[in-house]
Amino acid sequence: MPAADPNTTRSRALRVVMVYGILGLGFSSVGVQLVRLGLAERAIGKTSISRPLAKTYARPDIVDRNGNIFATDVVMQSLFADPANLLSANETLATLNTVLPGIDTAHLRSVLANRKRRFVWLRRGLSPAMAQRIHDLGLPGLDFKSEPKRSYPQGRIAGHLIGHVNIDNKGTAGIEHYIDEHVGIEHVVATPQGRRRALHLTIDLPAQAALEAELAGAMRRYSSTAASGVVLDVDTGAVRAAASLPTADPGNPLEAQHLRFLDRLKRGTYELGSIFKTVTIAMALDNRKITTRTKFDVRQPIELSRRFTISDHQPADRPLSVTEIFVRSSNVGAGLIALKVGGAEQRRFLAKLGLLKAIKTDAGPTAAPLVPSSWGRSETVTIAYGHGLAVAPLQFAAAGAALVNGGHAVAPRFVKRSSSIATKRAPLRRVISARTSADIRRLMRLNVTSPIGSGRRADVEGYEVGGKTGTADRASTGGYDGDAVIASFFAVFPISKPRFVVLVTLHDPKPTGSSKKRSASLNAAPTAGRIIKRVAPLLGVVPKLR
Repeated sequence: MPAADPNTTRSRALRVVMVYGILGLGFSSVGVQLVRLGLAERAIGKTSISRPLAKTYARPDIVDRNGNIFATDVVMQSLFADPANLLSANETLATLNTVLPGIDTAHLRSVLANRKRRFVWLRRGLSPAMAQRIHDLGLPGLDFKSEPKRSYPQGRIAGHLIGHVNIDNKGTAGIEHYIDEHVGIEHVVATPQGRRRALHLTIDLPAQAALEAELAGAMRRYSSTAASGVVLDVDTGAVRAAASLPTADPGNPLEAQHLRFLDRLKRGTYELGSIFKTVTIAMALDNRKITTRTKFDVRQPIELSRRFTISDHQPADRPLSVTEIFVRSSNVGAGLIALKVGGAEQRRFLAKLGLLKAIKTDAGPTAAPLVPSSWGRSETVTIAYGHGLAVAPLQFAAAGAALVNGGHAVAPRFVKRSSSIATKRAPLRRVISARTSADIRRLMRLNVTSPIGSGRRADVEGYEVGGKTGTADRASTGGYDGDAVIASFFAVFPISKPRFVVLVTLHDPKPTGSSKKRSASLNAAPTAGRIIKRVAPLLGVVPKLR
């Protein structure tokens, strides 16, 4: 075998070295490129922020006890701009203004002129049609982001209760705020995906609509400036309907800032007049200070000071029993009963009923009651017949339920309990005896069936309505406005086995027909009767017909 040529061997070795050298240069080039890209990572991140960082939230639906929708999320398009990519801020805004009036503002011109900014919201929650019109303009530097926006299919129905959300879809009032605090919402990073389990309320939509319709009718009929009403389960505190008129638009949070749209059921406090006599008599009965047959001499006014006396509109010419004091709604009688019990016991009893401090609900706390700073003889007498102590109507309705349900305290609630929670109910807290509760029910029924009872216009055949009227002068700075009253009616049905309490308040009702009176017996009582007639069948209460 011939020996290898040294020149040939060197040539082959040179070629191998060249091949490895080329491969090495290639890998080196790739390595350099990777390093360069790594060093350029900040620049890439900088361009990515032209897409907005989401600050919106997806929320669960709000439905009534039967699944009817009060609030839901819908996907809307929101418009934003990348100032660095705009051809001209002025021209962009001028063109946008042709399809989106009001977009061209001095503030936006200033913000968009700053090329260092990479993201500016222009308008959120656009309809699909409007988003398409803007898209068709073909303006550089503009883009859209899909966001959830709250929609309220029932409009203003239960508006105060539902509350509202802010621009980021976060709850700020009512049940919407309750969701944020106790249920939870989902941070949306991209297009909203899916939905959380709906929140069921205790509210019954048909009953809610009926309540609002009757309150609106009463406002027209009696030229009232406002009205409120609630239908509450006497045993559980579940609110089946609750309204304050004028109603609020949950889709317009700015309305809540106007006094006209105040939630007068929960956020307003008022002296409610003679419906408080129900509390006064229950207090004395439960303390065994009196019976329904105990008589008081109501012929003379109660003198509280040289210039201040308490008298009845139609003074009696003889002593009256407690039953007669209730049916005839004697202020003097109620004052004498309270004095017999004493101011200290009166205050303790009102506290036990939950009438001296704000109460918490799923839709937020009630307004704090206006309690007198001192509690002397005058306060004891005036509070006995519903003046001198101002409470939210919802708070009184809850306290009133305890007076007729056998004597157990209830807390008003708007969120339906799950089956697991329902089996773990807190033990009942007794506030009055069952005997006292039975006496109160008899008095309330008699006030509706008696020919002289102030509640007879609230009677509804078959539903055994019991109730008490209250007509109070509206408190104003330094005293009372003699030209304005709050007329109330506190009702329970059916009285033989209570299911629901109803409390109606009419603000400043005017006299109707030939009557110059504005008493609750002529307006609030018949309004409560109309409400019961409509909602009772909706709530499954079967009438007892002869």
